[in-house]
Amino acid sequence: MKALQFDQLGSLEALKLVDLPRPARQAGEALIEVHAAGLNPSDVKNVLGLFTAYTTLPRVPGRDFAGVVVEGPQEWIGREVWGSGRDLGFFHDGSHAEYMSLPVSGLSQKPASLSFAQAASCGVPFTTAINALDRAGVAAGTQLLVIGAAGAVGSAAVALARLRGAEVIAAVRKDSQAAALRASGVTTITLDPGTRLAEALKPHAPAGAEVIFDTTGFWLAESVDALARFGRIAVIAAPLDQGHVRVPVLNLYRRGGLVVGINTLLYDVGDCAAMLSRMVAGFDAGQLQPPAGLQLWPIEGGLAAYEATHQGGSGKAVLSFR
Repeated sequence: MKALQFDQLGSLEALKLVDLPRPARQAGEALIEVHAAGLNPSDVKNVLGLFTAYTTLPRVPGRDFAGVVVEGPQEWIGREVWGSGRDLGFFHDGSHAEYMSLPVSGLSQKPASLSFAQAASCGVPFTTAINALDRAGVAAGTQLLVIGAAGAVGSAAVALARLRGAEVIAAVRKDSQAAALRASGVTTITLDPGTRLAEALKPHAPAGAEVIFDTTGFWLAESVDALARFGRIAVIAAPLDQGHVRVPVLNLYRRGGLVVGINTLLYDVGDCAAMLSRMVAGFDAGQLQPPAGLQLWPIEGGLAAYEATHQGGSGKAVLSFR
């Protein structure tokens, strides 16, 4: 089978297109014929050696997938599935191959309304978003600010939160992004480089937001002053200065605030299957949409797809196998 594989860390030059035997299914596993596989920034960072605590070599990368079960429990044979999980691409060969094995607990029926490519694009963005909403306590009536609402994770969070009945405020960088969100009925603010977050938010949430989800990692410090009493800040990562951020802890203390770290690499394929299964009905009812602007790459173009993702190329990259 065709696969992408790396046997050393530190450079995308270590990633090769190779021919490998089909995985041998172990007890308790299923074999998936992969039709499409999402390519996430974390997959690139994995090859670059930023997850040495997780990754064993040699390794086929790739966390997100959509395909068909070809071996495993009889009730799953022939069914279209989708999934994600920390196991894949780190200490178990992942989805950037024509076939992959995974524990049966990681199987989740793919939404019938989504193509394989669309389903494969959802794993990390939507599990990250639903995890953030769950752990930050977003429910009906919660006033939620989503920073980076035009990105894959941010747009997923906006849609999932609206489905819960939350009062969503979106924050984006570009006027065109703001116009698109307002057209869909979402209250939106534009964050210019010199914007003070608390001031920009005040017309819409005078007492501050109950929950702030910073999908960019750049606004953690500013979020403290934009937080309501007993509010929660969910944050993915702090990309600057090796993850070190100066946070006004006294102001956080005065508000009784909480900071919640969101890391989907804490969740295995079974955990992610459970999260994704909760969203199938929303997709099939048209209440949820996959990431927009998919960029499809054949497996033969996988190395270029990794480089484009590393350079911040527009659109969500998906490797297509069939």
